[in-house]
Amino acid sequence: MQQSKLDSSPIVYYTSENKCGEWIVFLHAAFVDHKMFQSQIEYFQGKYNILAVDIIGHGKSTDTERGDSLANMAVWIYDIMKAEKIDKAHIAGVSLGAVLAQDFANRYPESVNSLACFGGYDINNFDEKMQKKNSASQMLMMLRAFVSIKWFAKANKKISAFSPQAQNDFYNMNVQFPKKSFLYLASLGSMVNVFQTKQRTYPLLIGCGEFDIPGERKEVERWKSREPQAKVVIFENAGHCVNMDVPRKFNEVMEEFWADHKRCQSKDR
Repeated sequence: MQQSKLDSSPIVYYTSENKCGEWIVFLHAAFVDHKMFQSQIEYFQGKYNILAVDIIGHGKSTDTERGDSLANMAVWIYDIMKAEKIDKAHIAGVSLGAVLAQDFANRYPESVNSLACFGGYDINNFDEKMQKKNSASQMLMMLRAFVSIKWFAKANKKISAFSPQAQNDFYNMNVQFPKKSFLYLASLGSMVNVFQTKQRTYPLLIGCGEFDIPGERKEVERWKSREPQAKVVIFENAGHCVNMDVPRKFNEVMEEFWADHKRCQSKDR
């Protein structure tokens, strides 16, 4: 993967280009970095062009300036795509990445080939009671982190992954998360219930693991009820970060989803 960074943003990003495929943009979960998609990068890089980013405050995207915020991610991703001459891409996000994927799709729908969100929620129709509950849980986790990032990572890996291997991989990334980067997560609420969902011009895939955090499966079901055209997948033997728990199955699902999109495009021509 080629590492790059634009002068106009703090975001470090990685590309793998084969010159002949469509583009995929991978957006990772909180407290880790782009390497959570390592299995997907290895599998898809010969078939698709890949763009993976380190979200602000994560990985190598820590050289920030005053005023930089998580709320700027959509603009920064769009600028990166323009710099790399990417007109459209398949956007795939997990957890925090699913929120950012939707925010990008809200702002730049013309740049989206498809949207896939896992372990997330519909940011355009998010229940305020659930939002307050999530905020309280996040505050408790933050307090753990300020006491000890290792203590935080040890607890967080059990919430974020199901398989022992995925938990270990998540932990090894999580312990590198800088405590000061928690401040960037404070602007997460600024993306919620801002836009009204319009008729999508691209396919939508939503899902979670069968052992995901409490309430996640109901969120997926509620989202599906609002957008019945969306495809839904519940991954067996997986927790919150489904792509890490069951990478082979995840890759198969994504490959089929993107192939269906390509077939539909061919029929429309």
